[in-house]
Amino acid sequence: MAENYDERTLIMKAIEGDEMSFETLILSCKGKAYNLAFRYMKNEEDAMDALQESFIKIYKNLSLFNFQSKFDTWVYRIVVNTCNDMLRKNRNQALGSNILSLYGGNSEDDEYELEIPDKADTPEESYEKKESSQYILECLEKLPDQHREIIILRDIRSFSYEEIAEILDCSIGTVKSRISRARIKLRDIYVNGDYTSD
Repeated sequence: MAENYDERTLIMKAIEGDEMSFETLILSCKGKAYNLAFRYMKNEEDAMDALQESFIKIYKNLSLFNFQSKFDTWVYRIVVNTCNDMLRKNRNQALGSNILSLYGGNSEDDEYELEIPDKADTPEESYEKKESSQYILECLEKLPDQHREIIILRDIRSFSYEEIAEILDCSIGTVKSRISRARIKLRDIYVNGDYTSD
């Protein structure tokens, strides 16, 4: 599916009811969609539930796709919205697992890394790494939903500013300002255990 024309053709066929075309479209972005859902939902079962619900929504609303964005970006937007809906229904859900590092900084040009060692040569180092990873998860969960979401998309899933703008349906400028504020909040929580709300 290298050519846009091929993608458009598959979408048009899927809208007309061609299940094979729909499956081809979904297979092209299923892996990244699952990883995104897993970061939100924390466990495989909930991530798969979110993914299944997302694909049902995509199938039902495929005729509404306007070709103004890439198909996979549209899919990721639906996955994010579905995960947020599920998390709102069950606030006990946690986020992510096995996070080894997060980027910080006040701008794209001023980034630093809250780094957790990727190698553990001794049991003590292994324990410290596990403790640090868990602490970052706890810090992440203390962020407001909007800030946590932008950190997941940018610093954990590595979406570009343009992709995030399309997924969240906002301007690139808004994305950058949200990332800046979210990183400051996360840094404050990481260092001080809390932050001062705006």
